[in-house]
Amino acid sequence: MSGPRRCGSRRLAVVGDNSNGYVETDPTGRYGRLDELLGKGAMKSVYRGFDEERGVEVAWNQAYLADVLRTPDAVERMYSEVQLLSALRHDAIIGFHASWVDVPRRTFNFITELFSSGTLRSYRLRYPRVSLRAVRSWARQILRGLAYLHAHDPPVIHRDLKCDNLLVNGHQGLVKIADLGLAAVLRHQSTAHSVIGTPEFMAPEMYDEEYDERVDVYSFGMCMLEMLTVEYPYSECSNPAQIYKKVTAGKLPDAFYRVQDDDARRFIGRCLVAASKRPSAAELLMDPFLLDGHHHSTPCAVMPPSSSLPAAPHSSTCSTSNVDEEAEPPGPIRTDMTITGKLNAEEDTIFLKVQIADQTGNNVRNIYFPFDMANDTAAEVAEEMVKELEITDRDPSEIAAMIEQEINRLLPGREQQHEYSVSTANGDDDDDENEERPPPFYYLSSSPTSSQGSHCGVGPHAGGWSKGIKKIFF
Repeated sequence: MSGPRRCGSRRLAVVGDNSNGYVETDPTGRYGRLDELLGKGAMKSVYRGFDEERGVEVAWNQAYLADVLRTPDAVERMYSEVQLLSALRHDAIIGFHASWVDVPRRTFNFITELFSSGTLRSYRLRYPRVSLRAVRSWARQILRGLAYLHAHDPPVIHRDLKCDNLLVNGHQGLVKIADLGLAAVLRHQSTAHSVIGTPEFMAPEMYDEEYDERVDVYSFGMCMLEMLTVEYPYSECSNPAQIYKKVTAGKLPDAFYRVQDDDARRFIGRCLVAASKRPSAAELLMDPFLLDGHHHSTPCAVMPPSSSLPAAPHSSTCSTSNVDEEAEPPGPIRTDMTITGKLNAEEDTIFLKVQIADQTGNNVRNIYFPFDMANDTAAEVAEEMVKELEITDRDPSEIAAMIEQEINRLLPGREQQHEYSVSTANGDDDDDENEERPPPFYYLSSSPTSSQGSHCGVGPHAGGWSKGIKKIFF
């Protein structure tokens, strides 16, 4: 793989005529973009490209400057991904080749490796029957990539590791880590503080806003669970509020209890323990489960819950009722609640943080959720918060007023929304069916379908954006 570079004016010598069918080329003429869209995210599109110097296909990532420059967060995310990729060199990290700005077209472009087999999630769905030997091979590659990131100077935390962000070369069985747009670089500090990622894969300590690279090990454990069961973690939950409650209570996904292989279940369990007891990626690489010859090449299998497995703490389904708290009536002390927000203009969303604390300040909960400016109303969001978070000492109208106050602070002069509509799976809205852009909560959706497409070489299935999702809490 050639080293990364910025494109200059050098023109390469080529053979043959100009019949490759390019839509455009980079400034040097080395890379050509074909009119084949492989994936589309909120800020960038990924096309099939060709590297004439090496004679190989590549992924041409393209973002319009108007979209990238819309907010400082969007600029930071794109810049972070490109800068990180250009500085990283490892067999388990997606390779970066070049980047440049096309002023006439007003686009920002960068070239990465192409993985035509797509993401590990789509690959497992395509081939649901594989051996434990194959899964162990994928696991070793991912852990080597994580160990490299965490040992980097300065250390890098991926923060959004999931099978949708792992790319596969199906011809060679190679798996590489991609999509570093949410990664954190620990410069002159030992912990990160932002709460960001995909709820199903987020370690509980992330909600405390104080964590280190071990959150990636937790996410890796959830990836292992998905690789073995072909189930999205916490698929028994209907929204991220329910996921948040299970994660912060230390309850594992139901799928964990359906992993048939005892050693595989033990290995996953090591990844999902409390952060203080969680091994590093380098330590996990030494686990006996990953050693060749530890298992025969039997297919991965799952089974229904059995008495021989560790018992699940409560019912196998998520519920808005909390069995643990039935014997504890709400106390007379009123909780402290604050709501703060952050504007995410490129997705027409405000990310609100709700902090709930008792008067002693010893018991603090942080809950995060997006507010869709196009569809949501403060009253609807407040009603669902009260229901999902079991808030008993505050009226929804009071919470709605707090939400409106924070939105007005972030967006002065915004007209309040008085109508709320939601598409359903059986809806007859033709506009929704023909809509190709992802919904505003694209990066944070708990739906596996809606989390695909922001990665090199893969996009959503046509018409595959999930319908019926009302809003998201986590």
